[in-house]
Amino acid sequence: MASAFSHAIAALSVGACFYRPGVPKRFWVVGALCAVLPDLDVLGFGLGIPYGDPLGHRGLTHSLSFAAALAGLVTFTFFRHGFPGVGSKPLFAYLFLATASHGFLDAMTEGGLGVAFFAPFSNTRYFLPWTPIRVSPIGVSRFFTERALVVLKSEFVWIWIPAMLLALVGWGLRKRDAT
Repeated sequence: MASAFSHAIAALSVGACFYRPGVPKRFWVVGALCAVLPDLDVLGFGLGIPYGDPLGHRGLTHSLSFAAALAGLVTFTFFRHGFPGVGSKPLFAYLFLATASHGFLDAMTEGGLGVAFFAPFSNTRYFLPWTPIRVSPIGVSRFFTERALVVLKSEFVWIWIPAMLLALVGWGLRKRDAT
């Protein structure tokens, strides 16, 4: 899996494409939380849920169905009218993309069993054809080690730089449309 830091960065860059002046800070916070939330499935390890189980790590919570359900739940329960400058439909799209980005980033790592993109309909696990991202250790205590520097360096190159470029393109297109 990619680190929680990088999942949040990816969500923030996607959010830059939906941003309009006056959008409150919680817009960014909600997107980052949706992008990180799929990794709550690691709690299953402590409950005895096997990694490869549909409810195991990189299973249902990493699927496109979960991304749609979470985006819908958050949008229509808490932000039915969206945010200033961002209506409910664009907000749903943003939260869906932020959440779905989690599975795609994890499918670009070189470790684990792959991602069950189509759960609950199929538990088949997938990696993308290109897996340049070093897999992050699971757990806070295991993350803050020497290995974390290798992981973060990999994520900086393969997630943070492309995320910054996406944000710049989003801002540039918005600026162009404003003129």
